[in-house]
Amino acid sequence: MTNHNDEKQTSYELITIEQPKKQKKKPGGWFRPFVSGIAGGTLALGVYVLTPYAHHSESSTANDSSSTKTEAVSQNDTSTNTSNTTAVQTSNSSSTISNMVENVSPAIVGITNYQTQSQTTTDFGDTNTPYDESQQNQNNSSQEEETGTGSGVIFKKSGSKAYVLTNNHVIEGATKLTVSLHNGKTVEGKLVGSDSLTDLAVVEISSSNVTKVAELGDSSSLRAGETVIAIGNPLGEDLSRTVTQGIVSGVDRTVSMETSAGESSVNVIQTDAAINPGNSGGPLLTTDGKVVGITSMKISETGVEGIGFALPINDVKPIAEQLLSKGKIERPYIGISMLDLEQVPDAYQKETLGLTSSQLDKGVYVKEVASGSPAAKAGLKAEDVITAINGEKVTTGSELRHELYTNAKVGDTVKITLVRNGKEETKQVTLTESESKQVSS
Repeated sequence: MTNHNDEKQTSYELITIEQPKKQKKKPGGWFRPFVSGIAGGTLALGVYVLTPYAHHSESSTANDSSSTKTEAVSQNDTSTNTSNTTAVQTSNSSSTISNMVENVSPAIVGITNYQTQSQTTTDFGDTNTPYDESQQNQNNSSQEEETGTGSGVIFKKSGSKAYVLTNNHVIEGATKLTVSLHNGKTVEGKLVGSDSLTDLAVVEISSSNVTKVAELGDSSSLRAGETVIAIGNPLGEDLSRTVTQGIVSGVDRTVSMETSAGESSVNVIQTDAAINPGNSGGPLLTTDGKVVGITSMKISETGVEGIGFALPINDVKPIAEQLLSKGKIERPYIGISMLDLEQVPDAYQKETLGLTSSQLDKGVYVKEVASGSPAAKAGLKAEDVITAINGEKVTTGSELRHELYTNAKVGDTVKITLVRNGKEETKQVTLTESESKQVSS
């Protein structure tokens, strides 16, 4: 289980930023996110010109006419050789990364999200005659408009089809998707499946112009300090396949993000490689060109720099496989609506729920139990306080979902620890498949 302490220690607010230019606020629900800035959308930002950090001079011949210079070189022969060796190593390293980028770039794509926008036009008839309401005609029409762009990576090719991994927030709400390829061609994309809680989606395209499929690596082997490369389309196709370099700043981070299906707690890789709006869905790569993450979000706060996040590829693989085979993610369903206990007034916790001082703010408050649901059948009731699942403590709804969706599956029977009227009880809940509208649990 990932460590949830990061959530408590971070005070930033998470906003799930959609790709569309005309962003709509998502309902906050009960949750208070803390990281800000999904790296999606097309925002107007400054463009920085990156220059190489090391340059190796080709000139290595000393001026023979200067005996002083010759003596200096002779006396410092060891240090000079060391310096030259370092410069050569730096040059070779840069060349290796350049070769890798050239090799993998054909597997990187841009994705454009189009959404239907309705328009109403009014015809007032003959403008030379007095206005008459009966002459007014309203014409309703709709057209597809570009609402945002993102990135993606081709991870599978099968016969006449190829498949692209990207973020859910890149494609969410789209009535049409187009995919721009390395060779400059733009093809139609078809959504295979998406999952808002993990912010992942798979898009299908024709394989006729696909010449490269990215190799998926092993994110579990990543270590802090390891060099990683991000490739994507920041700010749209004008800066397509922009390459940024950084390091792995941390592994096994847990962050909460607000999604269209509610708050979700996800495991992420932290990196300082530059991630900007439009990079969403692009790959995070090792220096040998293997995809170890899908860039998804970053902290965007005044005074904060270089804190971006990618979904680990080992977590992405099973989601992508299920989206390919079923078009959706099957998740276990309990059947409750809930609230973080810390959002319930202390007086209510003590007087109505019967909690002691040591029990305050530690758990998930059950607001309602759906009739006929697994929770109802197991005997859970409104105003119960859930404190653990299978012995793993949960203090927020995000943690409860993470534990449920990560370590349980449909058909499992889980042990729910709860507090009712100040006394601890356990209930055995047999999980069923979640329904599309039943996202509360």
